[in-house]
Amino acid sequence: MTDISATDLTTNPLYRLADHPPFAQITVAHAEPAIRALLAESRDELAAIEADAPTTWAGLMDRLDRNDWLSKSWGVLAHLMGVRNSDDLRDVYQVLQPEIVEIGNAYGQSRVLYDCYCAIRDGEEFAGLCSAQKRILEAAIQSAELAGVALEGDARDRFGEIAKRLAELSTNFSNHVLDATKAFALELTDLDDVDGLPASLRSLAANTAKSRGHETASAEMGPWVITLDFPSFGPFLQHSTRRELREEVYKAYIQRCSDGEFDNRPLVDEILALRAEQAALLGFANFAEKSLSQKMAPSVEAAESLLVELRDTSKLAGQNELDELAAFAAEKGFDAPEGLAHWDMGFWTERLREEKYDIEQEALRPFFPLPSVLAGLFELVEQIFGVTVCQADGEAEVWNDDVRFFRIEDGGKLLATLYFDPYSRPADKRDGAWVNLCTARSKLHATDGEAARLPVTYMVCNQSPPDGEKPSLMTFGEVLTLFHEFGHALHNMLTEVDYSGAAGFCNVEWDAVELPSQFMENFCTHKPTLAKLAKHYESGETLDEAIMDRLIAARTYRAGSNFLRQVYFGLTDLELHSRFDPATETPHDVQMRIGAETLSLAPLEADWFLCGFQHIFAGGYCAGYYSYKWAEVLSADAFEAFEEAGLDDPAAVADTGRRFRRTVLAKGGSEPPMDIFKQFRGREPKPDALLRHNNLK
Repeated sequence: MTDISATDLTTNPLYRLADHPPFAQITVAHAEPAIRALLAESRDELAAIEADAPTTWAGLMDRLDRNDWLSKSWGVLAHLMGVRNSDDLRDVYQVLQPEIVEIGNAYGQSRVLYDCYCAIRDGEEFAGLCSAQKRILEAAIQSAELAGVALEGDARDRFGEIAKRLAELSTNFSNHVLDATKAFALELTDLDDVDGLPASLRSLAANTAKSRGHETASAEMGPWVITLDFPSFGPFLQHSTRRELREEVYKAYIQRCSDGEFDNRPLVDEILALRAEQAALLGFANFAEKSLSQKMAPSVEAAESLLVELRDTSKLAGQNELDELAAFAAEKGFDAPEGLAHWDMGFWTERLREEKYDIEQEALRPFFPLPSVLAGLFELVEQIFGVTVCQADGEAEVWNDDVRFFRIEDGGKLLATLYFDPYSRPADKRDGAWVNLCTARSKLHATDGEAARLPVTYMVCNQSPPDGEKPSLMTFGEVLTLFHEFGHALHNMLTEVDYSGAAGFCNVEWDAVELPSQFMENFCTHKPTLAKLAKHYESGETLDEAIMDRLIAARTYRAGSNFLRQVYFGLTDLELHSRFDPATETPHDVQMRIGAETLSLAPLEADWFLCGFQHIFAGGYCAGYYSYKWAEVLSADAFEAFEEAGLDDPAAVADTGRRFRRTVLAKGGSEPPMDIFKQFRGREPKPDALLRHNNLK
């Protein structure tokens, strides 16, 4: 083994992590010694396995799983890059990342490992393996093939170079988006400049001003600072009466990372070119074909066909919605000669929503305090799935004081634990919301007296933070996001698979992984559930029943336009990774063309949303953004099972929920997702429920 100082490692909290990482102790200084030690151990272990060439599950697969320390420590560093970013962390991450990619390539391209996988698959032992083991083994074989195990000589070397460069580009892309978001600040000092802004946004903007050096800033008198962080940017476009300021903020958002020091345009070009070259090395016609080889959709054409069907179904509705909005704005005195611009859409959409449904989104915030929403969510989960979510703050170290910690139990038996990081922190936390695995369920890693190591999950949101004594008062959109992410977390936490490679959402095809998350969103417009969520943060009063009825009715507001927006993203993603030819078009040309074909209001020529599209350039959705709509068909159909059983019948809901838990949630990646869906639903999915839920059928 490589000689590594034991003295350094015995005190390093990032080396050989426990199930719950000691976040309060981990500093940037620990990263390089721990990761380099684990890299050395991983190289030595690969050499030893190749020398032994084991061809049994225990000899190979268990051995690989047992010695997977490196991926866990690197996963913690990657997590901290998203939630506690800093220049020092970036520097060490970028130094280590090429070596991480290199060791990944070494394992992925090991012909000895590949031959051993195949020997197990083709041997007598295979028939006796459980479905999870078989799926893990088949995935390992496919991953090796997609990692270039069959490549030799220059092609093999080039594949490794591409993998390193793509990892570097992805990290740089994400860092640029974070930096560009932080760099923009619109400082407002005149009361006229904040006309129309709700009290919650004025307070947030004043607090932002304080954090930027204006110590006397107040919600009443300012100054106020508007940023491109969504809790600031989104409400500003919805409520500011100052059209020229909305234009400034909107254009700043759509042009993020399109020039200057954070310019992502050359990164987009290089990423697409390298992905295409990598796919060609593996024998695929394009990168989308490579991506779809690991997904539920049978082909690029099938994924595109779904999006086109949804576009055609939604097109008329989207145009009617735009016409209605333009007529409403004109009726209210809007008379710009060019008509509605993009920076007008959010403003007039909110005004029309208020008039049609007599709902002011900002006025609802006091009825959605985070503690009440969490309590309602946890009560729902107990009713449907029979599990209890217990507060356990202080039982595990966290990376920020705002992070919550929970235990998930069934009849007093611990099933899983959850970290929840709820609030926006523009200085060091990337935007968006996501769930990630910290530790997967595994019987191999069970401690004495336990059947399995229990799953540990990260859930991250970016909602409005508390303001003084007020708790975080959520928009209804933030409530939907919370339910969505908790669905992902449940997928990992309620797994019953004992093999880490297929537990929870591990080894679940990407276009099926959104099923539990989108499924959970449906309950936000289920009236009895909504009544439990919507409690005024001061009085405890439940939201008025008539308002709840209008809020539920508003769920399909502008459904056509919302569908078209997601279809636009999905089609652009697929086109860029399949038919795109850089000799005849730029990525921006593709975006403009598909936007004009799809959206009711074509994007501005100055719209460079691709430069901030982290899902496909710095995340896992490359040639897979269609997955949101693919999985939405599954989730709507799954929720229809509850509707058919009777949502107002607690026993029927519980019975259906337990069946959903036993299939979709429990089986994770141990069986093909279509098989699992059919076990729950009794048939293959249909799009009818999705269209019906959105008044598009």
